[in-house]
Amino acid sequence: MGHTTSQPSTTQSTTISTALGTMFGTALSLLLSLPLYALPLEQLKLAEGYKVSVVAKAKNARQIALGEPGTLFVGSRKEGKVYRLRDIDGDGIYEQQEILLKRLNMPSGIAYRDGDLYVAAVNQILRIADAGTLTQLPVSAELITDNLPDIKHHGWKYLKFGPDGDLYFNLGAPCNSCLSQDPRFASILKLNLQTTQQTTVAQGVRNSVGFAWHPSSNALWFTDNGRDHLGDDQPDDELNRLSESGQHFGYPYDIPDPTLYQGQPFTEFHPPVLKLGAHVAPLGLSFYTGDQFPDANQNSLFIAEHGSWNRSSKVGYRVLQVDTSTTPVTYKVFIEGWLQGESAWGRPVDIVTDRDGSLLISDDRAGVIYRVSYRKPG
Repeated sequence: MGHTTSQPSTTQSTTISTALGTMFGTALSLLLSLPLYALPLEQLKLAEGYKVSVVAKAKNARQIALGEPGTLFVGSRKEGKVYRLRDIDGDGIYEQQEILLKRLNMPSGIAYRDGDLYVAAVNQILRIADAGTLTQLPVSAELITDNLPDIKHHGWKYLKFGPDGDLYFNLGAPCNSCLSQDPRFASILKLNLQTTQQTTVAQGVRNSVGFAWHPSSNALWFTDNGRDHLGDDQPDDELNRLSESGQHFGYPYDIPDPTLYQGQPFTEFHPPVLKLGAHVAPLGLSFYTGDQFPDANQNSLFIAEHGSWNRSSKVGYRVLQVDTSTTPVTYKVFIEGWLQGESAWGRPVDIVTDRDGSLLISDDRAGVIYRVSYRKPG
């Protein structure tokens, strides 16, 4: 069973732009001139028939969420902003950018459902009603909960609705490696929007910044970033699959520590489905739900590797395609080339399948959204 924490019974319908006026400024709407960026897209390597193009500009773009057709929402971390992008003429390029919210505390996580946009900052989750149609800016946002730790270390969140209708989010460890008195740290949780009750779904997850459900089985798959400062090659970053609510996935016992964690057998914990290598920093992921790609189906899981920041020789900075139907699972590199030698001009963050079967990928270093499409050669 998952650990459950009761929250305050009063759900505050707070107009955040008024009550927390210093957090938001005047929203900005601007038309973007194309081409958006002179990025070296020719350096990106994909299989024959695949093409990458830049379709939007959004500084420090992190998690992305499809709105109604022609609308895309983007969270950010360092910028503290939430963007609404619009494809005005239906050509697949989001030429209009509006800033719905700003001056938030790392609003990386966003999720869209039934016309409303949910935003996860470090210590609160907000809702913007009718987010796709609002014309008066800045927007008003309702406070769903602020019963979250106000700690920035691994405090930025990923946010998605699960098949059960609850809102899932991560709560990373408040350190490189430690045990915290708050049992919610180092976990994936879900929030019931009617009761505001939080339930721990997965424990021992140091820092997951991406999860997705298999389209048929509804099994939850998620990435996890291993600890730092143990050298170049340990521990592995991971791809995990949850088979039972409340499972423990090892952190901080995954690496023996004779000072703090003596006698903690790894066999008590759920092992990863796939070890990805140390420091590759897997973040957002998406099961493929389209029919445009000839070599992908609903068992294909695309993972964005954000790339290493403190390894002596850089790794990651690519997108993987995982076949989840095999035992053990297998993978191949889907896109690489953002890393050139020891210099990276882009860092992929999140991935979604668009309605036409293409993939949209955010990049917080280049500050853009890419579209990956396929056309049969010849």
